[in-house]
Amino acid sequence: MENKNDVILTPVESAVQSVYTQLINSWNEYNSDAYAALFTENGSIVGFDGSQANGRKEIHDHLSAIFADHQPAKFIAITREIRLLSPTVGLLRAVAGMIPPGKKEINPKTNAIQSLIVVKESNDFRIALFQNTPAAFHGRPEAAEQLTKELQQQVQ
Repeated sequence: MENKNDVILTPVESAVQSVYTQLINSWNEYNSDAYAALFTENGSIVGFDGSQANGRKEIHDHLSAIFADHQPAKFIAITREIRLLSPTVGLLRAVAGMIPPGKKEINPKTNAIQSLIVVKESNDFRIALFQNTPAAFHGRPEAAEQLTKELQQQVQ
């Protein structure tokens, strides 16, 4: 996973990035336990299709059902920004694409803009909100193509 800005992160920014990396990795590994454990007890997700799950248990159950029914595409992500809103609250913005199982090409129809809000609980950051919004770029096909190309460069 690339940090687009290629800047040296502070320890707190690195911790926020680490939470996001763990989130993407747990999705890519189809691990609903690890995914849900990254959230606060009352954390929330808003999925690509508008589906919502609230609370660690509901998030776990939602993902377990997805992973049980089929093998989802894997995320390729690029962090665009990490911003501390306070000493205990962080915002991470990223772009992501998905590679369908058995393929090596990003599916442009599933490109997304992702936002993550984390809060510090004890000594660790936990996710309060993760939102995955379609990057449709209506009326701007060149923007959609550019994002797909940028994400495809991250595929190994």
